[in-house]
Amino acid sequence: MAENKRDYYEVLGISKDAGESDIKKAYRTLAKKYHPDMNPGDKNAEQRFKEVNEAYGVLSDPENKRKYDQFGHAAFDPAAGGGGFDASGGFGGFDFGDIFSSFFGGGASRPNAPMAGDDLLVRLTLSFEEAVFGCKKDVTFQRVEACSVCAGSGAAKGSSLDTCTACHGSGRITVQQRTILGTMQSQQTCSTCRGRGKIIKNPCQNCRGSGYVKVNKTLSVTIPAGIDDGQRIALRGEGSAGRNGGPSGDLVIEMRVRAHEVFVRRGNHILCDVPITFTEAALGAEIEIPTLEGKQTHKIPEGTQTGTRFTLRGKGVSDVNTRRRGDLVITVHVEVPKNLTAEQKKLLSDFARSRAEGDNQPRTSFFRKLFDRQQNK
Repeated sequence: MAENKRDYYEVLGISKDAGESDIKKAYRTLAKKYHPDMNPGDKNAEQRFKEVNEAYGVLSDPENKRKYDQFGHAAFDPAAGGGGFDASGGFGGFDFGDIFSSFFGGGASRPNAPMAGDDLLVRLTLSFEEAVFGCKKDVTFQRVEACSVCAGSGAAKGSSLDTCTACHGSGRITVQQRTILGTMQSQQTCSTCRGRGKIIKNPCQNCRGSGYVKVNKTLSVTIPAGIDDGQRIALRGEGSAGRNGGPSGDLVIEMRVRAHEVFVRRGNHILCDVPITFTEAALGAEIEIPTLEGKQTHKIPEGTQTGTRFTLRGKGVSDVNTRRRGDLVITVHVEVPKNLTAEQKKLLSDFARSRAEGDNQPRTSFFRKLFDRQQNK
């Protein structure tokens, strides 16, 4: 009934002022998404596919579009005196094969055409060190494989597949339809064998006649040095098995790298904050600093200020592609002593009085600028 149909513009996801190219683009996208070849056995996708065909059959024809814009679905409802619409083949028996062939390589529906298997995504958690230096990891996942009992045929061991009597093994049947233009013929997927051309009378109990089963698989994977959080590696052909001779999909592994308690990664560089004492900053010293390979000594010059950065070339992370290493950048922070004794406080006070005002250039310059600004107001 016309009142049960969805608005054709809504079906294609376009506005009423959409042009011819917009209509065709929306149709191609949705037809590919819901095509039976891409959704085997999915009744909902099959219904949406027919709905998309019907909407495109009307809106792609300027005259039919004009009628629809004026009268809605009633323009094509036989009960209302309209011409009717064949959802499986198009308006008035129009053949959509030329459009389907552009992205399916042939007719409107080819259930026996080779289909690639699904790609699979696995997330793998690594420590900071494992990501930096690389490692080997066992990855366990679930994928679809051809049934080992029936070798993917779907028939029980010792039995065979029978040729479908409805389509004589072609997987397609010819349907005749009466339209306003006369009797038209169209090809449809055989509903008896669902396009396989074969009937399984004695299905395999292991796969229940589907020819495919889900299995758990474990692979040892080499993680390259320098991999970063969020990066992916793909193992070709390790995804789910293809159908009808199609290739297997890929296994995609996405990395999740745990944060480090000392280092922070920025690309291929490593950042690290290192505390130093007031005495070390004032007098200079050799201090121990952490690196990816362990601790090493580094000379801090006399008079080092808090926030000063030192760069250690080539001590960062190796680039996954070029193997060139980044840098380690350490930032020193001067720790101000707390809980001083009376004697220590006296010594610091004596030290402060012993310093001439000119020795503290940054502080002197700051207050001089502030004083000059206030005087000029």
